[in-house]
Amino acid sequence: MGLFNKFKKMFQTPQTEEPVQQEVESRVIVTEPTNELVVEAPVAIPDPTLSQADTHEATDVVYYDWSNETEETEVVAPTPTPVEESPVVATQSLQEQRANNYHDKMGKTRSGLLTGFNDLMARFRTVDEEYFEELEDILIMADVGVQTVMELTDQLRHEVKVRNVRDPKELNEVIVEKMYEIYHRNGEDQPGLNLQATGPTVILFVGVNGVGKTTTIAKLAHRFKVEGKSVIMAAGDTFRAGAVDQLQVWGDRLGVEVVKTKQNGDPSAVMFDAIHRAKTEGIDIVLCDTAGRLQNKVNLMNELDKINRIIQRELPGAPHETLLVIDATTGQNGLSQAKAFTEVTPITGVVLSKVDGTAKGGIVLAIRADLGTPVKFIGLGEKPEDLQPFDVESYLYGLFADLF
Repeated sequence: MGLFNKFKKMFQTPQTEEPVQQEVESRVIVTEPTNELVVEAPVAIPDPTLSQADTHEATDVVYYDWSNETEETEVVAPTPTPVEESPVVATQSLQEQRANNYHDKMGKTRSGLLTGFNDLMARFRTVDEEYFEELEDILIMADVGVQTVMELTDQLRHEVKVRNVRDPKELNEVIVEKMYEIYHRNGEDQPGLNLQATGPTVILFVGVNGVGKTTTIAKLAHRFKVEGKSVIMAAGDTFRAGAVDQLQVWGDRLGVEVVKTKQNGDPSAVMFDAIHRAKTEGIDIVLCDTAGRLQNKVNLMNELDKINRIIQRELPGAPHETLLVIDATTGQNGLSQAKAFTEVTPITGVVLSKVDGTAKGGIVLAIRADLGTPVKFIGLGEKPEDLQPFDVESYLYGLFADLF
């Protein structure tokens, strides 16, 4: 049960405390014979926990409680100990930032799971068969996938016997551990994308209409530009009305060139032009949009096959990535549609869009189990920077951290 101990150590954000006013030296001196009070002005000691901007505001006025003092007493507050200059606070690691971002954006999925798990812990004092039946329902409702859920609960039953677990709260960490193991049961994924050290990298995007494919391409273009890479986008979805114009709007907004043709034009010609431009102009990344639907699977297969042949002819070894975009809000239905694409073209990774808008974020485990393909990116919002590289530890943290 080391995974969640790691979460607690790495991702736990310390509670922000109210700044404590440092002790100040104040004297009340009784003078004779007028008995007049003379007050030495208190001097504020800067609080090292405050920023420079906050320090000015906090030390303009220093409050001292006079309610317990009398005129016959000389009160000397304790002399403050010298305060060492506070060390520079280390910035969060990239993984910590990513985990906290997942946690912030996966509220809908987490809310449903937490409700179910809290209900389980309230109703069951011990782990028994009825508990497992209820747990299966909760995970299936979160779209973890029936086969994955069955595999998970079988492993949990075994662990309960081996570890002699009886308390449902103790089982929660085991559940997270087993989910992690199931995701990686075929070995660790290669992180990131297969980017070429020399020459252009070609990334082909496939997926049914409406999953956010064109928007995902634009977000990834933004990401590459921020990293200092040159990008060109190929508008190969020439059959859907408005698809080319939609990508052009994004290109204008991001300052990225879009290679296109007329409505219902040949997508392969677009790919040819885009790769030719990339090679002659030294462009780093070519992002290729494709049609999400043709009249039938045969037409779709023929079109994608032709596109792949043209790309490989113009740039041997390309496309270097073929990313399948799946809409998380459609759950198992979207997964079924996506399986059709794995039958017509090799898929190197999945982009799961609109995760922030669904209560069915468990689809990640089902994708890995049913498609056998790693999730490369996850969409956590509408802004370009909300397309995040997928990390299974951060994902599980986003789902379950509030249980612990």
